[in-house]
Amino acid sequence: MNQGLSESRAKIDEICINTIRTLSMDAVQKANSGHPGAPMGLATAAYVLWTRVMKHNPKNPGWLDRDRFVLSCGHASMLLYSLLHLSGYGVSLDDIKNFRQWGSKTPGHPEFGHTPGVETTTGPLGQGFANAVGMAMAERHLAARFNRKGYEIVDHFTYMMCGDGDMMEGISSEAASLAGHLGLDRLICIYDDNKISIEGSTEITFTEDVALRFKAYNWHILKVDDGNDVDAIFNALKKAKAETERPSLIVLRTHIAFGSPNKQDTADAHGAPLGEEEVRLTKKVLGVPEEPSFFIPDQALNRFRKCIDAGNEAEADWQEKYQTYNKEYPDLAKQWVDAMSGFLTAGWDASIPEFSTSDGPIATRAASGMVLNAIAAKLPTLIGGSADLAPSNKTYMDASHEFQKDAYDGRNIRFGVREHAMGGIMSGMFLHNGLRPYGGTFLVFADYLRPAIRVASLMKLPVIYVFTHDSIAVGEDGPTHQPVEQIASLRAIPGLTVIRPADASETAQAWSQAVKNTSGPVALILSRQKLPVLNRDNTENGLTDGAYILADCEGKPDIILIATGSEVHITLEAQKRLALENIAARVVSMPSWELFEQTHQEYKDRVLLPDVTVRLAVEAGSPMGWEQYVGNSGAIIGIKGFGASAPGGTMMEQFGFTPENIVQKAMELLKK
Repeated sequence: MNQGLSESRAKIDEICINTIRTLSMDAVQKANSGHPGAPMGLATAAYVLWTRVMKHNPKNPGWLDRDRFVLSCGHASMLLYSLLHLSGYGVSLDDIKNFRQWGSKTPGHPEFGHTPGVETTTGPLGQGFANAVGMAMAERHLAARFNRKGYEIVDHFTYMMCGDGDMMEGISSEAASLAGHLGLDRLICIYDDNKISIEGSTEITFTEDVALRFKAYNWHILKVDDGNDVDAIFNALKKAKAETERPSLIVLRTHIAFGSPNKQDTADAHGAPLGEEEVRLTKKVLGVPEEPSFFIPDQALNRFRKCIDAGNEAEADWQEKYQTYNKEYPDLAKQWVDAMSGFLTAGWDASIPEFSTSDGPIATRAASGMVLNAIAAKLPTLIGGSADLAPSNKTYMDASHEFQKDAYDGRNIRFGVREHAMGGIMSGMFLHNGLRPYGGTFLVFADYLRPAIRVASLMKLPVIYVFTHDSIAVGEDGPTHQPVEQIASLRAIPGLTVIRPADASETAQAWSQAVKNTSGPVALILSRQKLPVLNRDNTENGLTDGAYILADCEGKPDIILIATGSEVHITLEAQKRLALENIAARVVSMPSWELFEQTHQEYKDRVLLPDVTVRLAVEAGSPMGWEQYVGNSGAIIGIKGFGASAPGGTMMEQFGFTPENIVQKAMELLKK
């Protein structure tokens, strides 16, 4: 290339990069809220990635073989919104001007399903990092399953950008460790090493050698000392793409709020507008027009919009390859379409076992394992595992082998003791398309992945959490392992469906409900101890309605007993004893509040008779929330403290989960 062309290209590069910076500055300033510093520092790397390296199609953000881009440092959202608008996605300049405003496509942090081109909801630091690992795992699994020589229909990379805050979060360490173990070579992370946090220089808290840490994780390490060196960034990305054994970390030394004469390299630029005068001065330093705001030079728009032609061409090439693949491998192509469309394989539930009273006592965790394996044998998109507890959670699929570096087609994931990363990775795998992830751990450790559950609920991702060892009946392991407040806290998450089945039959229905569900995540709450299989010959409805009449009385009941899980069994025994006292009781099994609330009021009134105000709820956990079902005239047998170390049966007796105590409480209520 001659010098003139080189200078011309460099000038256009500079114009494009500065346009990202000015759009970000102006949007934050107009909103009087936001984070201008990171977008300004990362503008060069983002420009190089989106215009020269990344495979994407602005006119079809959902193209299946696109490269994925995750902005884990979600507070830098204006960087992403600027890229989306300039590249030609469905984000208008008015959307940019309405940054962080009611009803806009440009919320404060990127939200999946809300803004075209946003691959995942990020903001809580580290979540995007784990999501990206999940996407890379999904790509490798689907490639191993569907690709054939000469027909690589799954052939893309996952890119992410993260900052010092992401690197400080434990979830990133967990996810990075697993990614390195698995050798996810299609995963490339650009680390924004700007050495600034909200409180000041990272020197006050964060002095570790991140590159050395990631080298120990088995990552390929690249360093770019100048975050504004276009060629160095491009060459680093090329080297990262050429790596075939490990994920790559590009340590990029940037300057937060680059170009700002008074706020570059300061904490002031992290999470607040620069100020009108500083915006003006920064534009002067960068050599761009000070007015008008939101100015986009034609050279910048023309350069970015070339992404449209490049994307259309890349997708057309892929479509041509896929059509030939479809002719050569029609069965695989059909499976591919089913997987990527989220279709459930015909007959996926045909082998789900039907349990009967003759099957004897069986822990709901054991029943879950049986049902999981029955579904897994017929639903090849089901993939998952446990946080090092598969033998206890019963989450291993006999129909497949382990997902490992040399066996990406395996469906059993060994997450290791990494609950938080497991939650974020599950979300990333689903977001990629083509898979239905599940993950298991003890219920008490649901707290360890709660932030990932919350964001999955926000995104309405139908992932499945398998939480076993569900109460103080865990026994001898003691209060550290006995969940008390976890069920209540999970029920508090909007969009999460919590199901606590009473026996093997309800467990089978719970799994069926979870797999069919498309509106959000499902948490299955399962017992360690064995439970009898109940007789349901006279029940009208089942778990799909969230609650149902399990055992009724003649005529109008004097009291309604409501229970979940293992407590349903002692409640049934209490009903029999109350009958001996001439007290008519109805027993309602209520495995899921959320499913029950989705039913019609007529059904709710049929189950919980409005004119029967004496009600008693029984659940071995926090009583919080049960007031809505027992009312002012009712009571709750629950747990307000922590457990203790003793055999499970002893624990239940000592905490009042016995037929005798239920009878006593019921009679006390009826005497009021």
